[in-house]
Amino acid sequence: MATASEPERKVFADTTSDDLVLEQLGYTQELKRSFGLLGMVGFSFSIVTCWTALSGVLIIGVESGGPPVMIWGWLSVCLVTLTVAYSMAEMCSAYPVAGGQYSWVAILAPQRWARGFSYVCGWFMLIGILAMGATNNFVAANFVLGTAQLNHPDYTIERWHTVLVAYLIAVVATASNIFIPQALNRISKFILVWNIVAFFVCFITILATNDQKQPASFVFSEFQNFTGFNAPYGAVVGLLQSAFGMCCYDAPSHMTEEIKNPRKQAPRAIIMSVYVGAVTGFIFLISLSFCMGDLETTASTPTGVPVIEIFYHSTGSIGGASTLASLIAVIALVCANSLMAEGSRAVYAFARDHGLPFSRTFSKVSPTKQVPVYALLLTCVVQMAFDSIYFGTTTGFNTVISIATQGFCKFDSSSARHPELTAVDVSYACPLLARILAHVTGKKHRLEGPYSLGRYGLALNIIGFAFLTFFCITFNFPSVSPVDSENMNYTSAAIGVVMLISLITWITTGRKRFTGPDAGHLLDVGRREEVAAAEPKAA
Repeated sequence: MATASEPERKVFADTTSDDLVLEQLGYTQELKRSFGLLGMVGFSFSIVTCWTALSGVLIIGVESGGPPVMIWGWLSVCLVTLTVAYSMAEMCSAYPVAGGQYSWVAILAPQRWARGFSYVCGWFMLIGILAMGATNNFVAANFVLGTAQLNHPDYTIERWHTVLVAYLIAVVATASNIFIPQALNRISKFILVWNIVAFFVCFITILATNDQKQPASFVFSEFQNFTGFNAPYGAVVGLLQSAFGMCCYDAPSHMTEEIKNPRKQAPRAIIMSVYVGAVTGFIFLISLSFCMGDLETTASTPTGVPVIEIFYHSTGSIGGASTLASLIAVIALVCANSLMAEGSRAVYAFARDHGLPFSRTFSKVSPTKQVPVYALLLTCVVQMAFDSIYFGTTTGFNTVISIATQGFCKFDSSSARHPELTAVDVSYACPLLARILAHVTGKKHRLEGPYSLGRYGLALNIIGFAFLTFFCITFNFPSVSPVDSENMNYTSAAIGVVMLISLITWITTGRKRFTGPDAGHLLDVGRREEVAAAEPKAA
């Protein structure tokens, strides 16, 4: 029996090759390893890109506590987010597999719950990523059309215009991933440079050109509450805006089978994207708060994108505002490409473990392109289906955004009055809970990969899980009073839909076919000897 004084073996030896690690997890290497650390940081940050995401939720934050809650709340949220990011980085280092969260749950959770828990986590992860892709397509379309409206004031943006542009973005991203997959690493390096340069250009330009800045008291100390609720409640709503800005940093975990030395580089990419996002988001929040003009004018801008109105208010130039908006539009367009890649890898991984209908088809990898073509096509179709809901109803589309994360662009009472819980966030909480339960039940997996937290791991798991649980609850609260059918928070309904889908598919096919990582190998390399002897292998 192992004791506290005994040295613990690593899950995989440092000399174990990337392909052999994957083989020991029960999989065959099918995707091409083309990413290095720089490319993966660029890939991850193109999705996280906190400064552009936060610019979209600026108005809601101002109305729910004001800039002080946004700015100081942002710092607080970034700190607790790091506990989640470090926990995920440790798991990714120990088990570098494209399934990410649901695969870690299958490995780490107590044996009797592992398969079902992993399956539910997989559905939350998958639907969350696909809904996030649809939402980003919508965001990118809004930036494109908003810039067009700014240059042509007589043009009125219709809902079907937004949907068709979102379709085009999804199709182009799919084509890029299928026909030039070898360019994904280079595109990721390019967008990292573009992202950082655009950040400096945007915040320096608006600070230099705006001669009607808000006072420092407005930015750092004046509490504002237009929610209709009391001040503490309004502050919580404002804090959730910051939580929205920091998400999707799990992207490298789904690309581990395409990274060289993933046990070291993927965790680094996760952590680096969070740190870069935290710093850029903090600076840009302060800049936008100082440069914000009249709240009513900004919120009701005909462009549909308040940050474009702030650019125009600051520069006083249509050309200048269009240039700054175009910088962000490029980031959103490349983000669509990255989310298409991430989504397809999540589909591929889940299908490879027989978690989807027609799994055999969606788990196929093109032998020439070395990408999961059918998974890419499914990702594209689902994203377009989500975006199609906007044809008929903004309330219905809000449910899609609820599944992903709400609050990017439009800020009328019916479309984005509140941020929403993401299914991705639920999937973040699942492996942390599995890790905690493993300690409680005695199944103490060692996560001694190259990126190990050591004795601090459990503490960070608990803090991160508590943070995610808090937002899982509060994201369901309404953010405007009085509450009616137009501004109601439908997050709970959206999450209920995901639960229903996972339950039905588990009963019909999942409980018989879903496999997860090969636990047989992990019994030998990832558990304490006495636990391995005591627990049966998952079916």
